[in-house]
Amino acid sequence: MQRVTVTLDDELAAELDRFMAERGYDNRSEALRDLTRAGMREAVVASGDAVRALGVLIYAYDHEVRDLARRLAGTHHARADLSVATLHVHLDHDRCLEVAVLSGEAGDLRHLAADVIAERGVRHGQLVIVPEVVPERTPRR
Repeated sequence: MQRVTVTLDDELAAELDRFMAERGYDNRSEALRDLTRAGMREAVVASGDAVRALGVLIYAYDHEVRDLARRLAGTHHARADLSVATLHVHLDHDRCLEVAVLSGEAGDLRHLAADVIAERGVRHGQLVIVPEVVPERTPRR
């Protein structure tokens, strides 16, 4: 492990200390390591669409909207190469929640998410991308 000295102004140091207290860090080194990793992940994902990544797409929708379930299934089937797993939850009589675990190039994950979230009847949606060295998947039969 290497020692690195960092100089922070008083305001930023206080903000770091609040962050540590809220999340239960024992020391600044642990907090800074985690913040550095998170920032580097963000930079990798933002650096390009060709970065291999894992993604989690979560969205809530009204299944009573005409043909929405069929359109959503069609969107996912058209990019089945990106799909790892999906969880479907019935929230109430009209609303459903889906969580789709995805694997592929970051740009492809963003495009799939944008297509799903833009569908009429999808009420809320968010994609979280984590850059990862992902083993190549064997094609489905």
